[in-house]
Amino acid sequence: MELNGAQALLKALEANGVDVIFGYPGGSVLPIYDALLDSPIHHILVRCEQGAAHAASGYARASGRPGVCLATSGPGATNLVTGIANAYMDSIPMVAITGQVPSSMVGTDAFQEVDITGITMPIIKHSYLVQDVTEIPRVVQEAFHLASTGRPGPVLIDIPKDVQQTKLTWDGLPEIDIKGYKPTFKGHPAQIKNAVHMIEASERPVILVGGGIVNPQAPAELMELARKAQIPVTTTLMAVGAFPETDDLSLGLIGMHGTAYANLAVSNADLLIGIGVRFGDRATGNTARFAKNAKIIHIDIDPAEIGKNTEIDLPIVGDAGTVLAEINRLVGEHRHDAWMEQIATWKRERPLKYRTDRLTVQYVLEEMGDLTRDRAIVATDVGQHQMWAAQHYKFLRPGQLVTSAGLGCMGFGLPAANGVQVARPDDLVILVTGDGSIQMQMQELGTARQENLPLKIVLFNNNALGMVRQLQHFYCDKRFSGVKLSFNPDFIALAKAYGIQTYQIHSKEETKAVLEEAFAHPGIVLVEVLVDENEIVYPSVLGNKGLDETLVYE
Repeated sequence: MELNGAQALLKALEANGVDVIFGYPGGSVLPIYDALLDSPIHHILVRCEQGAAHAASGYARASGRPGVCLATSGPGATNLVTGIANAYMDSIPMVAITGQVPSSMVGTDAFQEVDITGITMPIIKHSYLVQDVTEIPRVVQEAFHLASTGRPGPVLIDIPKDVQQTKLTWDGLPEIDIKGYKPTFKGHPAQIKNAVHMIEASERPVILVGGGIVNPQAPAELMELARKAQIPVTTTLMAVGAFPETDDLSLGLIGMHGTAYANLAVSNADLLIGIGVRFGDRATGNTARFAKNAKIIHIDIDPAEIGKNTEIDLPIVGDAGTVLAEINRLVGEHRHDAWMEQIATWKRERPLKYRTDRLTVQYVLEEMGDLTRDRAIVATDVGQHQMWAAQHYKFLRPGQLVTSAGLGCMGFGLPAANGVQVARPDDLVILVTGDGSIQMQMQELGTARQENLPLKIVLFNNNALGMVRQLQHFYCDKRFSGVKLSFNPDFIALAKAYGIQTYQIHSKEETKAVLEEAFAHPGIVLVEVLVDENEIVYPSVLGNKGLDETLVYE
């Protein structure tokens, strides 16, 4: 069968199970867009290429398969960069496809030419510049394999326009053989036995899980280990929901905006079991003081992460689910009643607090959790609302929270929620966002409407860039600079311009009824919640005392 490069690209994507591409057309991808007319792949037209990358990320997080985004050369490709970096930081499988100027013009500073493979080198798992059309089937096969195996991540395929137009004979997809790429899935047996001995000898163990736990096998194995050996579990932002937060063994979120009792447990533990976690700065703070009383076991599929940020006593390289299954096979049942009683005391003495005398974000999120916790997927933007959602919604399932953790990317939420809803069309998908974040990508409301996505948007409006304002509250002696959104659009009018059903919440008393009606609406909805700019997510180092404005960071 004779095909051109663009047709071969789409045929290879189809063979890899791709049914959706998020993209934006341009001159250097005209052949691909022409071929899309004859392909079963559904193209979703975003309003900005950054939206395509974030939507592909949301799709991947909700489906478990690599998300695919497509952009033209030059500014189209560079607009993908933030979304690629976001996927890289959060280890999300993505294949980004960019058009490039014709091969003869590469390196001449031609119109809309950029070296996108060079630009993305530090934020990509691998990249390809396809110079021979016959390489397309192999490149696509390898790209999907690389993106989804080992530590997942984004892969870039850059294809010059002339290569898209050149003919080849389609002979099917080749076998995958990537020399030097052999991820380790099974942990070393001796290291696993040593881990079991350490677990059985510990009196104050804690499990800390990161994004590497979010795979099909690992959460069940995590639950078995926690139950069998009675070990409390805390999570990074990427792992929120991987262990049910309503469980007695749950400590919730760790770190700067985590619970006081999670951080106290880690500080007083004699054994810390890190699983699929980077020990990043938001979780550990000052690593010299982090878990200083504990031996540390670190399980991760990426050997580069082990020992990178904190000293490790026992490394185990391997897939989280596979390694945990082996540990569970060997470890005996244990009780740590005194340790659990101490943790229960910390939970009673140092709970999460917020004002109850007025409408707050925390209150709304708790009501949302009570109404939807058993059925919703929640996507967030970045800022105060993100931290409050992680603290107060109480997630039950891995992947139930979709958020930008590593890069902390404002503007992620709306396009990512679109991607989640495309992947899970029959599920309730809720976007939690703020007035600052949504204005970075609010044009993607048009994408949601064009695709008839029944997204539910809860927009907290405090007329401020709340998280930066909060940092200035603590670090800059309350000298607020550049954080007042003194002119916001009328979000209700804006939503109505897109044909979106709208609601507003002004008080605690009306919250539950409005949310119930909004979430029952069959189409897309925007709920605007009017809140005070002075609300602050008090950092955990303050013990979540929460209401005393004289407190400062230690």
